[in-house]
Amino acid sequence: MGSLVEKVNLLAMIPTMQDFEKLGAFYLGRSYDLAKKKRQEDLLLYDSRDLVTHAVCVGMTGSGKTGLCLSLIEEAAIDGVPAILIDPKGDLSNLLLTFPNLAPEDFRPWINEEDAARKGLSPDEFAKQQAELWAKGLAEWGEDGARIARLKESADFAIYTPGSSAGLPVSILKSFAAPDAGVREDEELLRERVSSTATGLLTLLGVDADPLKSREHILVATILADAWKKGEDLDVAALIGRIQSPSVTRIGVVDLESFFPAKERFALAMNLNNLLAAPGFASWLEGEALEIGAMLRTAAGKPRVSIFSIAHLSDAERMFFVTLLLNQTLAWMRAQSGTTSLRAILYMDEIAGYFPPVATPPAKAPLLTLLKQGRAFGLGVVLATQNPVDLDYKGLSNTGTWFLGRLQTERDKARVLEGLEGAAAGAPQRFDRGRMEQILAGLGNRVFLLNNVHEDAPVVFETRWALSYLRGPLTRSQIKTLMDPRRRDQPASASLKAAAPPAPAGPRPVLPPEIPQLFAPSRGSAGKPVYRPVVLGVAEVHFADSKSGMSSTETLVRVAPIADPVDWSSAQEPDFAVQDLESEPEGAADFAELPPSADKPKSWEAWGKDFATWIYRERALDLLRSPGTREVSRPGESEADFRGRLGQSAREARDGAAEKLRQKYAPRLAALQERLRRAEQTVAREKQETTQAGLQTAISVGATMLGALFGRKAISTTTLGRATTAARTAGRTMKQAGDVGRAKETLGAVDQQIQDLDAELQADLAASAAASDPATEKLETVTLRPKKTDITIRRVALVWVPADGR
Repeated sequence: MGSLVEKVNLLAMIPTMQDFEKLGAFYLGRSYDLAKKKRQEDLLLYDSRDLVTHAVCVGMTGSGKTGLCLSLIEEAAIDGVPAILIDPKGDLSNLLLTFPNLAPEDFRPWINEEDAARKGLSPDEFAKQQAELWAKGLAEWGEDGARIARLKESADFAIYTPGSSAGLPVSILKSFAAPDAGVREDEELLRERVSSTATGLLTLLGVDADPLKSREHILVATILADAWKKGEDLDVAALIGRIQSPSVTRIGVVDLESFFPAKERFALAMNLNNLLAAPGFASWLEGEALEIGAMLRTAAGKPRVSIFSIAHLSDAERMFFVTLLLNQTLAWMRAQSGTTSLRAILYMDEIAGYFPPVATPPAKAPLLTLLKQGRAFGLGVVLATQNPVDLDYKGLSNTGTWFLGRLQTERDKARVLEGLEGAAAGAPQRFDRGRMEQILAGLGNRVFLLNNVHEDAPVVFETRWALSYLRGPLTRSQIKTLMDPRRRDQPASASLKAAAPPAPAGPRPVLPPEIPQLFAPSRGSAGKPVYRPVVLGVAEVHFADSKSGMSSTETLVRVAPIADPVDWSSAQEPDFAVQDLESEPEGAADFAELPPSADKPKSWEAWGKDFATWIYRERALDLLRSPGTREVSRPGESEADFRGRLGQSAREARDGAAEKLRQKYAPRLAALQERLRRAEQTVAREKQETTQAGLQTAISVGATMLGALFGRKAISTTTLGRATTAARTAGRTMKQAGDVGRAKETLGAVDQQIQDLDAELQADLAASAAASDPATEKLETVTLRPKKTDITIRRVALVWVPADGR
């Protein structure tokens, strides 16, 4: 049978960690004994649900802060949680340096050759050394190349470089788009969004951006608020036009000209125009739109880790972009349903300068809102810094998790303790400042203090080995090398205006009053506009499915060249909004020739019927259905969003099941305590070191197994704490002369209990893992078609669209 110690060691080798990862436990390291300066065996597993109350990580350069935070992101990616990462220094791109084969040739392109030279090694020798170092480090922490491969397969990793073509470019064209109705209808939220956007833009221009004193800020904010309240989108060009000719005539109680004369407004407009015309600014307008949903999941629904590298930008450009990104994240967050499980992570690697204790830079307001409201939507905000004195700890008072590493100065320690004390104000446990101060003084490299308000007590731990190769900041050329294989050109949007052939121009034709005429707005064309005719069709189409209970009505808007008959199959969505159409042209204009059939009212009636027939024959609503859950996607919901919703539902169900397991195994913990109490009575007269070691190791393994399922909650409870203390007391009071047989029998019972508990845990986990994975499940397509009675033609009209002037 072997000794008890041998059996316990065998139990410790059971590879349970990979199975337990599916339950939302993030493997961050192992506990650490500060007094002995020694790593312990029990795992530090962080419950992903605790992250919805946000986290802050503080540590000086060399403390291991970046490695810890990257490990947290790695664990989230493995668990299917997407993330938005803001990278001011360039370290986060290391997440793409993942080499499952751990081969020297994989490391070779990414090593720092200066480090090799300092060690007197050739680049090839240094790459071999790094590969061996990573293989050894991973093995020491129970990891290997297979886990790296799992990380790569679990999520899509991308590096975006706003204002640069090194990585994937990002377009800010939609960043001035009107926020959703929920924000527009909330005066406070709209005011915050307007103010931070105006401040960020003016900061980029180098203009005073005081919301209360700056005329420029007040004017830009007024323009944005006026447009957004009406649901109107703006871009930089439109904003320039609005500055010159605002839609408002008064600012407060003062008329516009007195408040900000036209000549001075023109100077501001020219300042903004110069920015728009600058060659370097073109890169801000290219690439993927800054849409958070697309940044969090691929088109197929796979979780994404989107890294926004901004190290190449100036301070003003960084503040501008971070403000826009936070505002877009806030808008996305508000469109989500409520949840208590972790939906996504927003992480910023160096927050100093963006969240100061006194000043209010433009990024601070949206960040505060995210911290206050993210919990309700499952958004976990993680902030990291090496400069604790630059943080607004009052703003972080609701942060539930603090990762604290080695600090440089006594002032830094004092500021951190102040922040911890504020965060602990509403926590159930008492804050022991003296003990915290003592712990902070003893931390070393890669050793952190975890203070989590969801746990019974703080814990010191050593961080695990990162799966990613931490080579330090990547250069722009290295980022380009990583992103070149997946760089995709942005397709030019097709429009009737661009595709329209030139046509003879003349005066406006005279048409019967029965034929409605409308005019698309001019987009700032130079010179006298030339209008060309298209036919506009507007219809309401109702779709219903009794099986799923789905019912939806869409408004279908199409424009097509005028012909007899109209070819509705080639119709396109217009590049103008129907509500923006005017009844008259904008001043003097020329008009393209109108086809003869277009001046007959009967033609328009026929084209309307043809429009309805085309909708009936061709229009369908394709929805996606999950065979596993029978859930059906919503109209307009992309596959990525649908899979994201399925994944979030699965995560919520998983977290609920884990909570039931906690309740289920709670009596077993009590039984273990009773067993140990009786063991103490039995072995109180014995003192034998091998037996003592066996008993203590058995307890440790039992705690580790429970910890792997429940996170640190299982091993920090008062019940198990008393049990461990009782076991130590039993060991200390053992006497050599005693009944060794009875002691072995008791130890055998404890051993068997651990094995039985482990078997039950494995069975429960296997049943939980048997459920299908929404991220990879093959979805079915459900096609709904409208009945003729479900199609209502609202409008068929002649629309004159302005082309370029002559």
